[in-house]
Amino acid sequence: MLRVGLTGSIAVGKSFVTGVLSELGCHVLDADAVARGVVAQGTPGLRALVEAFGNDILQADGTLDRARLGALVFADALKRIRLNALLHPRIMEAQDEQLRRWEEIDPLGIAVVDAALLIESGGYKRFDKLIVVHCRPELQLERLMRRNDLARDEAEQRIVAQMPQEQKMSYADFTIDTSDGFDDTRRQVSEVYNALRPLAASEGAEAGTR
Repeated sequence: MLRVGLTGSIAVGKSFVTGVLSELGCHVLDADAVARGVVAQGTPGLRALVEAFGNDILQADGTLDRARLGALVFADALKRIRLNALLHPRIMEAQDEQLRRWEEIDPLGIAVVDAALLIESGGYKRFDKLIVVHCRPELQLERLMRRNDLARDEAEQRIVAQMPQEQKMSYADFTIDTSDGFDDTRRQVSEVYNALRPLAASEGAEAGTR
């Protein structure tokens, strides 16, 4: 199975890209969904977060208040580092387990893991290929303000807290620019998928001979 990492900065259109890849037949794993699982109520992950950041990050029912935690860590680089150190090992372990299950049932397939911090965490090294999704900076800011109902300064703070788009693109095997709308983005995704298919077949064939 070909293992593909997909990443990009906040609000650049990764979800649409992964949706198209899924339609084309890829197995797609959303790291955000995995992250929610590792900090679900009663998990060791949630207990570790409470120990690190206090009970204020919990809602009244004992579940994680993601908005409150997000506001806390986006305003403090040291807290972001601490959060990532607590969660990334748990998230990567859960990802790898899912990848193993997919490989058993579809050794010639393509597995795509969508994760915003794939490069920063070093997790991209676990993949055969890396796709970086990007868009024009002014469009990214507009999308983030609209999607998260943020003021301009809040949105700018969240963008600046991440690795610059240009730097992420330097790691990429493939890039997809979502600036010009859904149809153009879908065309680019199809081109990348067509480039990945023979690589997946080759990877599966090699695995079969080992």
